[in-house]
Parts: sequence; structure tokens; C-alpha cells
Amino acid sequence: MSEIEPQAVEALLDAAFGSDRFGRTAYRIREGMDAVPCLSFAAVEDGALVGTIQCWPVAHRDAQGTATPLVMVGPVAVRPDVQRGGHGRALMDRMLESARTMADGALMMIGDPEYYGRFFGFTADATGAWDLPGPYEKHRLLALAVNGHDLPVA
Repeated sequence: MSEIEPQAVEALLDAAFGSDRFGRTAYRIREGMDAVPCLSFAAVEDGALVGTIQCWPVAHRDAQGTATPLVMVGPVAVRPDVQRGGHGRALMDRMLESARTMADGALMMIGDPEYYGRFFGFTADATGAWDLPGPYEKHRLLALAVNGHDLPVA
């Protein structure tokens, strides 16, 4: 990702999610954080950016205030005119391959439970008691244990 112009990434994210995306809960969670370089990737086709995945260091705080480090996955974005071409899945596969040995915490994301569960193993099983700033659908709060990191349950 370091060789990709930030403006190109922002333009792709606008095209994929709209320019009003900054009010979403996921943006609130990772606000002020820098993406994790070893878990963030770009898909380039014929010299043009067609997809990105970024991951962010976040934490889950339990009722006692104890923080458990997590890695927030997303956004996973693919340029609308090349969606359904396998770019998003390839980006997820590459990120997961790296996360299995390099992640500093379990993975979490807000996403489609059927898709991310079937293809990548994410579930909402451990996230039912988690709380996030802003609106979200509980069944879309997903997590996956990687690299020896357990999932916080409450």
C-alpha cells in the first residue's frame, strides 16, 4: 500500500462506499489510528488501483476496563466496475495469510456474516456482549482468532 497515492485510495473508497462513509461506526472505531502496514494491501490491474484492504489497531475493553488488542479489518473496497471479479476475496486471502503470523491481536470487522463466515471463518459467536460507538447490527459484528490471540467474550 505504501506505493499507492492516498488520494487514489480515498477516491476508490468514495466510489465503493460513498462520500458519507465517515459517519459510519467503523470509521469512529479507527479514528486517529494509522493502518497496520503488514496487513493492508492494494490490488492493481493494468497500472490502476482496483481494490484495497486496510487493517487497524483497536482494542476491546471489558466491564473492568481491561483492554484486549484487536485488529479491525476494513474497509475492503473494490472499484464498482470490477466487483465480482475476485479482487476482494484475493485481498482478504492475502491479509489473512499475513495475519496468521503477524497480527498483534484477533481480527474483528463489521460485515456480512454469511459471506465472511463462509469464505473466511469470521463469526459473531464471541461478539454478542461487545459494544461499539455508534449504530451497528449486532449480527454483523464479526471476529476471528488468529496468531494465537483469543477473542474477548465480554
